[in-house]
Amino acid sequence: MRIVIAGGHGQIALRLERLLAVRGDEAAGLIRNHAYADDLRAAGAEPVLCDLESASVEEVAAHLQGADAAVFAAGAGPGSGAARKDTVDRAAAVLFADAAERTRVRRYLVVSAMGVDREPPAGTDPVFAAYLRAKGAADDDVRARKGLDWTILRPGRLTDEPGTGLVNLAEQTGRGAVPRDDVAAVLAALLREPGTTGRTLELISGTVPVEEAVKAASTG
Repeated sequence: MRIVIAGGHGQIALRLERLLAVRGDEAAGLIRNHAYADDLRAAGAEPVLCDLESASVEEVAAHLQGADAAVFAAGAGPGSGAARKDTVDRAAAVLFADAAERTRVRRYLVVSAMGVDREPPAGTDPVFAAYLRAKGAADDDVRARKGLDWTILRPGRLTDEPGTGLVNLAEQTGRGAVPRDDVAAVLAALLREPGTTGRTLELISGTVPVEEAVKAASTG
């Protein structure tokens, strides 16, 4: 498979790129800074310079030509303000989905977040609230598309602990933490499991091996 990953230098994306390279798939990561290129090459991925905040749908579509799947793993990241939560976490996700539809790249994975289907509680930090709203709007946009075989993955609190390979993957898991290693492993498995198309899945650490959890999720 050839997989194009938006946010190719992100912590989850780099882990996913390593996994894809090991199993013989071809990964290309979209990055907005040349300085990130060597990190992607070290992970076994092809760096592709493309700033999703300024690129046109035609430019993004050119990078998706010939791909078998697309993964949206981009994010404005810590330290960014509310405006960039909208331009990256929402608008860039919509742009990437537009480009995938234009190039008929049907398999489309989204790395989202828990709690984005409802209005943030009163008292939520304004920037974090903007992030939640942006992710929720992006998910709504993707779920309305008929031209994508989408799966939305909503991890719990992300950690840098070593992955265990044991997860809880379901429509509702409750709150919990999950290592980024395991998020990447689940994404890699989802890419090969079309039976999860049209599902929004939460992910935390658990007791079920990743491959088993993904297969179970494909049956509902």
